[in-house]
Amino acid sequence: MDLTDILFFVFAALTLLCGALVVANPFSRNPVTSAMFLVLAIISMAGLFVLLHAFFLAAVQIIVYAGAVIVLFLFVIMLLDLKEEQRRRIKLFGFVGGLVSVTAVLVISLDSLKAAHPGAGLPAPRLEGGTAALGKLLFTQYVLPFEVVSVLLLVAMVGVVLLSKKDLK
Repeated sequence: MDLTDILFFVFAALTLLCGALVVANPFSRNPVTSAMFLVLAIISMAGLFVLLHAFFLAAVQIIVYAGAVIVLFLFVIMLLDLKEEQRRRIKLFGFVGGLVSVTAVLVISLDSLKAAHPGAGLPAPRLEGGTAALGKLLFTQYVLPFEVVSVLLLVAMVGVVLLSKKDLK
Protein backbone atom coordinates (compact mmCIF):
# COMPACT_ATOMS: atom_id res chain seq x y z
CA MET A 1 0.00 0.00 0.00
CA ASP A 2 1.62 3.24 -1.13
CA LEU A 3 1.01 6.88 -0.15
CA THR A 4 -1.67 7.39 -2.84
CA ASP A 5 -3.78 4.57 -1.42
CA ILE A 6 -3.44 5.89 2.12
CA LEU A 7 -4.39 9.41 1.03
CA PHE A 8 -7.39 8.04 -0.86
CA PHE A 9 -8.72 6.30 2.23
CA VAL A 10 -8.08 9.38 4.40
CA PHE A 11 -9.86 11.75 1.97
CA ALA A 12 -12.72 9.30 1.39
CA ALA A 13 -13.24 8.82 5.13
CA LEU A 14 -13.13 12.58 5.72
CA THR A 15 -15.65 13.17 2.93
CA LEU A 16 -18.08 10.59 4.32
CA LEU A 17 -17.65 11.71 7.92
CA CYS A 18 -18.06 15.41 7.19
CA GLY A 19 -21.00 14.70 4.87
CA ALA A 20 -22.73 12.77 7.64
CA LEU A 21 -21.99 15.57 10.12
CA VAL A 22 -23.66 18.09 7.79
CA VAL A 23 -26.96 16.26 8.17
CA ALA A 24 -26.76 14.75 11.64
CA ASN A 25 -24.52 16.99 13.72
CA PRO A 26 -24.31 15.83 17.36
CA PHE A 27 -22.10 18.77 18.39
CA SER A 28 -24.45 21.65 17.60
CA ARG A 29 -27.86 22.27 16.04
CA ASN A 30 -26.62 25.56 14.60
CA PRO A 31 -26.88 25.66 10.77
CA VAL A 32 -23.56 27.53 10.54
CA THR A 33 -21.80 24.49 12.03
CA SER A 34 -23.38 22.29 9.37
CA ALA A 35 -22.19 24.71 6.67
CA MET A 36 -18.64 24.49 8.03
CA PHE A 37 -18.77 20.69 7.90
CA LEU A 38 -19.95 21.06 4.28
CA VAL A 39 -16.82 23.13 3.58
CA LEU A 40 -14.67 20.34 5.03
CA ALA A 41 -16.47 17.72 2.93
CA ILE A 42 -15.94 19.79 -0.21
CA ILE A 43 -12.24 20.31 0.53
CA SER A 44 -11.70 16.60 1.11
CA MET A 45 -13.48 15.86 -2.20
CA ALA A 46 -11.04 18.25 -3.87
CA GLY A 47 -8.27 16.12 -2.39
CA LEU A 48 -9.81 13.09 -4.10
CA PHE A 49 -9.82 15.00 -7.41
CA VAL A 50 -6.11 15.77 -6.96
CA LEU A 51 -5.42 12.07 -6.44
CA LEU A 52 -7.21 11.42 -9.76
CA HIS A 53 -4.95 14.01 -11.47
CA ALA A 54 -7.98 16.22 -12.14
CA PHE A 55 -6.34 19.42 -10.94
CA PHE A 56 -8.78 21.71 -12.75
CA LEU A 57 -11.77 20.04 -11.08
CA ALA A 58 -10.05 20.29 -7.70
CA ALA A 59 -9.43 24.01 -8.19
CA VAL A 60 -13.01 24.60 -9.36
CA GLN A 61 -14.29 22.58 -6.40
CA ILE A 62 -12.40 24.81 -3.98
CA ILE A 63 -13.07 28.14 -5.70
CA VAL A 64 -16.70 27.67 -6.69
CA TYR A 65 -18.13 25.40 -4.03
CA ALA A 66 -16.00 26.01 -0.95
CA GLY A 67 -15.74 29.69 -1.78
CA ALA A 68 -18.79 31.11 -3.50
CA VAL A 69 -21.54 28.62 -2.70
CA ILE A 70 -20.70 28.34 1.00
CA VAL A 71 -20.56 32.14 1.26
CA LEU A 72 -24.02 32.19 -0.36
CA PHE A 73 -25.28 29.56 2.11
CA LEU A 74 -23.93 31.52 5.06
CA PHE A 75 -25.42 34.73 3.66
CA VAL A 76 -28.85 33.08 3.45
CA ILE A 77 -28.50 31.63 6.96
CA MET A 78 -27.65 35.06 8.32
CA LEU A 79 -30.46 36.76 6.38
CA LEU A 80 -33.07 34.29 7.55
CA ASP A 81 -31.80 34.66 11.13
CA LEU A 82 -32.18 30.96 11.88
CA LYS A 83 -32.10 30.12 15.54
CA GLU A 84 -30.74 26.95 17.02
CA GLU A 85 -33.45 24.35 16.56
CA GLN A 86 -35.07 22.73 19.52
CA ARG A 87 -34.75 19.01 19.81
CA ARG A 88 -37.82 17.15 18.67
CA ARG A 89 -38.95 13.71 19.65
CA ILE A 90 -38.28 11.10 17.02
CA LYS A 91 -41.45 9.39 15.87
CA LEU A 92 -41.07 5.63 15.61
CA PHE A 93 -43.02 5.28 12.36
CA GLY A 94 -40.96 7.97 10.59
CA PHE A 95 -37.69 6.50 11.86
CA VAL A 96 -38.55 2.94 10.80
CA GLY A 97 -39.90 4.12 7.44
CA GLY A 98 -36.75 6.13 6.76
CA LEU A 99 -34.53 3.22 7.79
CA VAL A 100 -36.41 0.81 5.51
CA SER A 101 -36.23 3.28 2.62
CA VAL A 102 -32.50 3.88 3.00
CA THR A 103 -31.84 0.16 3.28
CA ALA A 104 -33.89 -0.57 0.15
CA VAL A 105 -32.08 2.12 -1.87
CA LEU A 106 -28.71 0.83 -0.64
CA VAL A 107 -29.53 -2.79 -1.54
CA ILE A 108 -30.79 -1.81 -5.00
CA SER A 109 -27.74 0.38 -5.64
CA LEU A 110 -25.26 -2.29 -4.56
CA ASP A 111 -27.07 -4.95 -6.60
CA SER A 112 -27.03 -2.81 -9.75
CA LEU A 113 -23.36 -1.92 -9.21
CA LYS A 114 -22.48 -5.59 -8.84
CA ALA A 115 -24.31 -6.45 -12.07
CA ALA A 116 -23.02 -3.49 -14.10
CA HIS A 117 -19.24 -4.01 -13.80
CA PRO A 118 -18.48 -0.26 -13.96
CA GLY A 119 -15.43 0.79 -15.96
CA ALA A 120 -15.00 -2.55 -17.72
CA GLY A 121 -13.87 -2.19 -21.31
CA LEU A 122 -13.28 1.58 -21.15
CA PRO A 123 -10.14 2.95 -22.79
CA ALA A 124 -7.56 4.71 -20.63
CA PRO A 125 -7.97 8.50 -20.46
CA ARG A 126 -5.74 10.44 -22.81
CA LEU A 127 -5.50 13.78 -21.00
CA GLU A 128 -4.71 14.49 -17.39
CA GLY A 129 -6.01 17.81 -16.19
CA GLY A 130 -6.46 19.36 -19.65
CA THR A 131 -8.86 22.29 -19.73
CA ALA A 132 -8.96 23.12 -23.45
CA ALA A 133 -10.90 20.00 -24.39
CA LEU A 134 -13.22 20.49 -21.43
CA GLY A 135 -13.98 24.09 -22.38
CA LYS A 136 -14.56 23.19 -26.03
CA LEU A 137 -16.92 20.37 -25.06
CA LEU A 138 -18.75 22.54 -22.51
CA PHE A 139 -19.44 25.40 -24.90
CA THR A 140 -20.23 23.33 -28.01
CA GLN A 141 -21.96 20.06 -27.19
CA TYR A 142 -23.21 20.90 -23.67
CA VAL A 143 -24.15 24.57 -24.08
CA LEU A 144 -27.86 23.99 -23.34
CA PRO A 145 -27.31 22.23 -19.96
CA PHE A 146 -24.76 24.94 -19.10
CA GLU A 147 -27.33 27.66 -19.73
CA VAL A 148 -30.08 25.75 -17.89
CA VAL A 149 -27.86 25.54 -14.81
CA SER A 150 -27.15 29.27 -14.98
CA VAL A 151 -30.90 30.06 -15.18
CA LEU A 152 -31.57 27.71 -12.23
CA LEU A 153 -28.93 29.53 -10.17
CA LEU A 154 -30.51 32.87 -11.07
CA VAL A 155 -33.97 31.65 -10.04
CA ALA A 156 -32.51 30.33 -6.76
CA MET A 157 -30.94 33.70 -6.00
CA VAL A 158 -34.20 35.55 -6.71
CA GLY A 159 -36.06 33.06 -4.51
CA VAL A 160 -33.61 33.60 -1.65
CA VAL A 161 -34.04 37.36 -1.89
CA LEU A 162 -37.84 37.06 -1.89
CA LEU A 163 -37.86 34.60 1.01
CA SER A 164 -35.54 36.72 3.11
CA LYS A 165 -37.57 39.94 2.74
CA LYS A 166 -39.40 40.88 5.87
CA ASP A 167 -43.04 41.86 5.63
CA LEU A 168 -43.50 45.58 6.11
CA LYS A 169 -46.92 45.98 7.71
